[in-house]
Amino acid sequence: MNIVLADDHHLVRQGLRALLETQPDFHIVGEAGTGLETCRLVDDLKPDILLVDIRMPDLNGLEVTRQVTRGKSRTRVIVLTIYDNEAYVMEALRNGAAGYVLKDCTAMDLVNAVREVMSGGRYLGQSISQRAIDAYLWESEHPTKDSYQTLTTRERQVFQLIAQGETNAQAAKQLSISSRTVEVHRANMMRKLGFKKHADLIRFAIDRGVAATKN
Repeated sequence: MNIVLADDHHLVRQGLRALLETQPDFHIVGEAGTGLETCRLVDDLKPDILLVDIRMPDLNGLEVTRQVTRGKSRTRVIVLTIYDNEAYVMEALRNGAAGYVLKDCTAMDLVNAVREVMSGGRYLGQSISQRAIDAYLWESEHPTKDSYQTLTTRERQVFQLIAQGETNAQAAKQLSISSRTVEVHRANMMRKLGFKKHADLIRFAIDRGVAATKN
């Protein structure tokens, strides 16, 4: 069972590695500290499981989840985070997460989550809000038009960086594109979402759980 760990704290990744490698059939094949690095690593290594935090530099774990699970990737994603509010749970499930586990879980909870997801099931921690699960199930049965889903992958990446407070120039550097290209993606993204002001984007990002707030 090949696993990639994605968390922006090296110490957390070390702890997760030590915990998971007590299981003889668990193999940690890679680690990443940023969202974009995680996507590249998963694409290269094609692990069975990705354990990803939500708050990650340059691309948060919710969007990483979407990019990893779309298409024909066989990698199953477990979000491991401190965030227990409904917005993040909902967005993780929308984006294809097979598991959502809080960092205050026990070691056995995490091991069980990995095994359940690897067997094809879904694992949600006991403390996850039942309201979030019910809301997701209702949404699945009653789909509505969602403007966020119309954004391209690049527009989502720009969205993430701008919502985190990055300037156009900083976003361009992280994505290895020009500032002018960022401006174009930003304008298209604002138009699709129907926003006129930067503050509208920030409120949407927080309410939707697209951009994790800092603790």
